[in-house]
This record gives sequence, structure tokens and C-alpha cells, in this order.
Amino acid sequence: MDTLINIDNGGTLTDICVWDGTGFTFTKTLTTPHDLSECLFTGVEKASAALYGTPDIERLLHATQHIRYSTTQGTNALVERRGPVIGILTTLPDLAPAMRTTDPERELFDALVGDRVGTIDMDADDETIDFEVVQKVNRLTTLGAARVVVAGDDPEQERRLRAVLLRKFPRHLLGSIPLIYSWDLAGDRNAPRRVWSCVINSFLHPTMERFLYGAERRLKSYKVLNPLLVYRNDGASSRVAKSVALKTYSSGPRGGLEGTAALARTYGFGHALMVDIGGTTTDVGVVVGHRVSVDERGTIKGVPISYPMSNVHSKGVGGSSVIAVEDGRITVGPTSVGAAPGPACFGFGGRQATITDVNLLLGVLDPDTYLDGTFRLDPERSRTVIAETVADPLGISLEEALVRMEEAYFEALSSAFAHLVEENTTLAAFGGAGPMSAAGAARPAGVRRVLIPRTAAVFSALGISFSDIGKTYEAGVPEPTTAATRTTYDELLVRAGRDMFQEGYALTGCATSWQVSVEEDDGTPVSRAPYRPGDPADHPERRVSLQLTITAPLPHPELPADQEVATRPAPSTGTRSVRSAVDRVDEVPVHVLTDLGPGDTGAGPAIVEGPFFTARVLPGWTFRVTSAGDLLLHDTL
Repeated sequence: MDTLINIDNGGTLTDICVWDGTGFTFTKTLTTPHDLSECLFTGVEKASAALYGTPDIERLLHATQHIRYSTTQGTNALVERRGPVIGILTTLPDLAPAMRTTDPERELFDALVGDRVGTIDMDADDETIDFEVVQKVNRLTTLGAARVVVAGDDPEQERRLRAVLLRKFPRHLLGSIPLIYSWDLAGDRNAPRRVWSCVINSFLHPTMERFLYGAERRLKSYKVLNPLLVYRNDGASSRVAKSVALKTYSSGPRGGLEGTAALARTYGFGHALMVDIGGTTTDVGVVVGHRVSVDERGTIKGVPISYPMSNVHSKGVGGSSVIAVEDGRITVGPTSVGAAPGPACFGFGGRQATITDVNLLLGVLDPDTYLDGTFRLDPERSRTVIAETVADPLGISLEEALVRMEEAYFEALSSAFAHLVEENTTLAAFGGAGPMSAAGAARPAGVRRVLIPRTAAVFSALGISFSDIGKTYEAGVPEPTTAATRTTYDELLVRAGRDMFQEGYALTGCATSWQVSVEEDDGTPVSRAPYRPGDPADHPERRVSLQLTITAPLPHPELPADQEVATRPAPSTGTRSVRSAVDRVDEVPVHVLTDLGPGDTGAGPAIVEGPFFTARVLPGWTFRVTSAGDLLLHDTL
């Protein structure tokens, strides 16, 4: 069982990438928002058909060592505010104001927590504390709180509150409310940041729990022994029962970043920009010196959290983003039609225009070859919707509307990454809509080189292939001394050994990385250094924390190195009529990437049909097929 299945569940399409130890097999399927397990198993079945020649989902599952799964469900739940109402029980009197210091913090706090904050005076006697805890929790639940974050100034205060809560609100009662203790989730001494982590985690938890456990139960019906693994935003994976909901947020883009880093190593790119254009959003990240850029303390929607996160930002521009007219001008996103009803050309009742509809009418997309011919597009529906929502309101022809909509889309995409461009930047463009729009967005941003991977349509799923099973821990040392630091080290090691055993791996076979952080009282970092047991850690008037990262390695694919090969004109399979201006339609050569070989070259305007994607080469751009089968574009203007 050396096969690994990687799944990236997006808002419009779900990508499946299978690594069997020698090569990749991949496919795509429409996301089913009403039941995400349906598109998961449909995708695995399609992958089995591609791998074996006939659908055999049971055979593929039984040959698989692990299934690693990434989903946008957490991201979407937070954007749509689809989750439980959160309350906070705290011993910190100024916690709420400290969590509302910026506009993003105030907006999210008011949406998730509001006035559901109860404060306990821990200087009171035990009887008073018992009474106040009951009163405050009852008030929080009366105000609608479905989950409560318990936040003390230190772990000892939370232990005291835990004892009261267990006594007064026994867990076996049907009316018991889920509680999360802030120091259990994160050892961060910055209280607002630590509690924000708990609030967001509590909000995401039920959404992720319902779906992931449902998918795991369905896997068991196939008698699959190995558990489903959740791919996390720190680049590692863990079983569902041992995953933190907060770490599922933006996990798909991290897969894309890991894949981009692998490309950067293969091609020797010093500065690479990941531009992952999906159906709903465009995710942008930076790889410098072949390494993923990571913030030690990440942010979610502008709100600080205690965990590291890859430095990825998203913009609401994608293949299913709504293109409309507002106040006499064309706008793009952030609203998306998703997979249901989807773009008008999908034929599911969509009544709003998207770039997918535009590209269909421009001639870039062939209605009969979408998703490798498994799904036919309806140009008449696109024509009707664009005329009704854009051309008629602006009083212009359909042809002019198409050209102006495409220009607006390129500008919106370019603005998502233009501020990150350097002189030697290479754009790694992927996602279902990436190859189609990369050149059009790159030129106004000043990017002259674009790499479109052969696996662009499922590249974030492929990037998950570079992950291992892992855990990260952070714990505050009770006293800033060498002895106390060693004791904390021993405690973390026991905890890590227990967790990795539950993942199915012995501690002796895992790699560990230790860091010791010296901080101010409020968690502000002073220094960080590698730690070995017994290292001096005496820091009077400072605070000390230990961080542990532990990894159980899984097999990783190796991308073939790029090599110089002789060039030759790329053969075409025919032509396509593509509109390049209001009054101009060009006969554009169409190349099929799987029919091309290393060194095949061409120039725009041209269309390159890849597996589950269409790449557009604009006038002034050239393309070359690399020795690995990827598409490398250069702007000659």
C-alpha cells in the first residue's frame, strides 16, 4: 500500500491527484455543496477509472496508504458567518477591548461574539467564584452562545475554572455546552491572540467535524483501515481526530505553495509568485529562495492568531466570480456563483455572468472539451446572461461587452499580486482558471515569465504530495530557568509520543525540531534559537517558551529537473476563432499539451489545451514545453 490520494476540495471544483510511487493520475469533479462526501467519492471513483481503465473505487482505496484531504469549508464558513454563536468566560477584565483594536477585529468580534462576554474576579472567595461562574455561563447561553471559550490569565486560573465548570455543568448532561480552554489550544502568552485563536477554532469546529467524520464513516464502509488525513495550513497532515479546526483554514493554498516551492527548486527560480485561480478566489503567495514564506504568528481575515501560517492572501476573483455593472462600470467579484448554480454556461440556472461565460463566447473555450470533454458548456445561455446583465445596461454591443469584461477581469487579477512583483519574478499559474488568464494578468503587473505546470488544473492537490504527518506544539515554561525548560521539554516529548502513536507512528521513527523562545511578559518575542536538552535557558525577568515540530515522513514525488533540449515548432491540431478586439476575430492555432514534446515552441496568439485546463498565449508571448512537460511562457514586448 504505497499509493497516496490527495484531494483539494474547492468551492466550484474538487481536484483529485493520485501518486502511486512512480507517477501521477489526476481528475476533477464538480463540488457538491449539499454533501461534500459525494464529490469526494465521485472524484476517487473517477481517479480509479483513469488509473485502472474502469471504475474500481474499492481497489484504489485498498491500495492506498493514506488519503490527504484539504477543504475550503472552514474558509467559506468564516466568510459566510456560517457557524455557532461564541461566548467568552474570562478572568481578564480588559480582554474584549484588547480583542477589538482594529477594524477587522471589531467586525469579526461583533459577528462571532458580540456582547457574550462574562468576566470572573479570581480574587473573590471560592463560594463567590462558584456562584459567578454559574451566573455568567447561564447568561452567555441565554444570549445564544452555543460554545464557550474559557480564558484565564495563566493555565492555573483555567484549571480552577475547569474544576468549577465540571462540577456545576457535568459533561454527561444533555444541556452541557462545549467548552474550550485557551491555554489547552495555544501556549501563546499574548492573551488577545490566544483567545482569538480559540474563538475562530470554536466557530469552525462543528462545520469541519460534521463533514470530516461523515467522510471517515463512509470510508469505513469500504473497510478502509487507515484513517482519513486532514491537510493543514502548516503544511503537514494528521488524522481527523487529532486535527485542530483552525489549522484547516486556507490549507489548500498551502498545498499550492508547497508545489510552487518544488517548482522553484526544479527550475532554479529565486523569486516565484503562486497565483492559484480557482472558481471563487485567487490565492497569492511568495516563494523566496525555494522556501515558502511563513508568518510565525499568522492572521485570518486581518485577525491575529497564535499559530504560524503561510503568508497567503486571497482576492475574490475566480472563474465563477460575478462580472456585473455597478454605477455604470464593470465590476468583478467578490460574489461568486460557485458550483451551484455555477456560470450560466453550466446550464444549472445561473443568471449572472462570469469570466467562464466570457471566454466561451470569445472562443477561448471549446464548449465540447471542458473538463476534458466530460462536461458540455452552453454558449446560448452565456450570450443571454451577458446581454441582459452587462451589454444592455451599458448600451453597448455584445462584442464590446466581452472585450471590456475580459479587460476588467485581467485588471482585477493583476491587482491581487502586482505589489509583490520583483525584477526576477516568475509567476506560477495554476488552478482551473489560472492558465487561461495568467498572461493577461501578468503583463500589467510587470511579470515577463509565467510557468504553467502540466498538472495546473490540480496543482494544489499535487502540492499536498509534499506533506508529511506532523504535529506542532508550544508550551510556556513556568520559570525562565534551565531546569524548568528541561522539565517542559520532557513533558512535550511524552505528549508528542502519545499523539504520534495515535497517528500510527513510533516516536523513534520521527524527526523532531526544537526551538526556545525568549519573550516579554505580553508574548513579544525577544529571541529564538534551536534547543537541545540541557541548553542554558536562564533569563531573569523574561518569559521562556518551547516549540516542538515532530514529523513522520511519507514518500514524496521528485519533480524531474529542467534540461536544455533542442527546440522545434510545436505541431497544432487545428485552429479556433478567438475574438481579440471588438472588430477582430483571429484564427488561432490550437496545441494539445499531451501531444507536445520537450522543446516544442510557439508564439501567441495561440491556445494550448492541457489536461483539464485551457491556456491562452496572448500576442507578444512565446511558449516552450520544458523537459518536464510544463509550459513556460515569455513576454517579448
